[in-house]
Amino acid sequence: MKRFLYAMSVILGLFILSACSSDNEKEADASKGNGSSKEGGTMVYARGADSVGLDPINITDGESIRVTHAIFETLFEYDKDLQLQPKLAESYKTSEDGLTWTLALKKGVTFHDGTDFNADAVVFNFERWMDTENEYHIGDFPYYPFLYGGFKGDEEHKIDYVKAVDEHTVEIKLKEKVAPFISYLAIPMFGIASPTAIEQYNERFYENPVGTGPFQFDSWTRNDKIVVKANENYYVENQPLLDQIIFTVVPDNSARLNVLLSGEADFIDGMNPEDAKTVEKDEKLKLVKRPSFNEGFMVMNTQKVPFDDVKVRQAINMAIDKKALVDGFYSGFADVAKSPVPPALWGYNDEIEDYKFDVKAAKALLAEAGYPEGFETEIWAMSNPRPYLPQPMKTAEAIQANLEEIGIKAKIVTYEWATYLEKTGDGQHPMALYGWTGVMADPDNFLYPNLSNTNMETPANNLAFYDNEEFQELIEQARVTFDQDERVELYKKAQERFHLDAPWVPLAHTTPPIAFADYVKGFEPHPMENDNYAVMYLDK
Repeated sequence: MKRFLYAMSVILGLFILSACSSDNEKEADASKGNGSSKEGGTMVYARGADSVGLDPINITDGESIRVTHAIFETLFEYDKDLQLQPKLAESYKTSEDGLTWTLALKKGVTFHDGTDFNADAVVFNFERWMDTENEYHIGDFPYYPFLYGGFKGDEEHKIDYVKAVDEHTVEIKLKEKVAPFISYLAIPMFGIASPTAIEQYNERFYENPVGTGPFQFDSWTRNDKIVVKANENYYVENQPLLDQIIFTVVPDNSARLNVLLSGEADFIDGMNPEDAKTVEKDEKLKLVKRPSFNEGFMVMNTQKVPFDDVKVRQAINMAIDKKALVDGFYSGFADVAKSPVPPALWGYNDEIEDYKFDVKAAKALLAEAGYPEGFETEIWAMSNPRPYLPQPMKTAEAIQANLEEIGIKAKIVTYEWATYLEKTGDGQHPMALYGWTGVMADPDNFLYPNLSNTNMETPANNLAFYDNEEFQELIEQARVTFDQDERVELYKKAQERFHLDAPWVPLAHTTPPIAFADYVKGFEPHPMENDNYAVMYLDK
């Protein structure tokens, strides 16, 4: 079975748990908690691409997660300060041997179809996720084998069983100790879905999602819009405040800004950095920066000639003027990257000295590799902007010009987003622009999914198809080491190995600008893009 091991990792030190808009405004009393005479409404959210699917366990792209986050909830979650909090679960306890985890679930929660959220529902979801023989196990389920060592029946599968102790208590028995187990349950791909809806829609569940979240699915017009409406039976008092959210698709950054300026959209995520000045000058708009928790980079397919030669990869790193890229295309919303780990995250190795932009040295190294006259190749670039690459085509063109200086003639190739994901996952690219937004506050989240040799099976997430034994041993050891200081040192060594092997050209860590109308209230940017739509409303 193909496994898109495009995933994330974990925190070993567990934290303590503790257009439409004007037409649909609703009058709300002050009991909704915001002291405004007008709350709710329909918020139009313009984004750069359509979702691929809406079954959280089977998606990997941010545009899908953005929507499923409104529909589904996990047992635990990260708040905007990256602290782990209970969500559908209230608490947990572990056995003395660390193998048995008992979860106490929230009571009085229902799915959007009116059925009960309970222990049986959690067991149903786990059985669907982990058992390839389960009739509802339809898809790749990419994150499950990454976290749990495989599927049910596989030798390395970490779960012995999942069972309901009573209506609101679940017991999970592991085959080996997994200290960050609770953190796994906060990953948005493990949103708990309605068993009844899964049975009803089966292979079509990805376009008929049913969860417990503050919004429920209403409709989807492909490459146009997804509509979610307020869950009137949501268990959190006085939430959600909005009546509806319409996620519209506007691929071009400038066009997306224009729909905000014209009032056709209330909120946009993803814009040309230079357009931020336009927003800041407009009294009717607001601009905020999302806290940096991402990275844009260019992968080189190390399994293809000539990128199987480390000297070629190092030469390309020397040939690209990254500072010019950041200055030219990020407008002050990014810093130059030198590592696959963002500087804000613990374990970042700031002692690494980045490759200097040096055309002469790059030419010499390329000649040493046997390419004194350079070679012909391709740079793949996504057609739509991403938070870590706000102007992918212009970035590709600048890299193309840099490489021309050392004799490398690179043709730019582009595809729409879903096709781009598919083709790069199959390893068809020689070089490709890509990026990653973290979903867990752990260096493993950046290193393991993107660079582990276990993630090379197509469709892959290790798009450099990087395979180094020393690097692999370091990140594997870090996953099972409980001492935080030891983990830091292991990750620093792994970054040193990465730097020497140069499978990527790290480009930038961004603080993506987000723009919205001044009447949009309650928005607080989440580093992992898990924004809380339930507390947002329109005051106009």
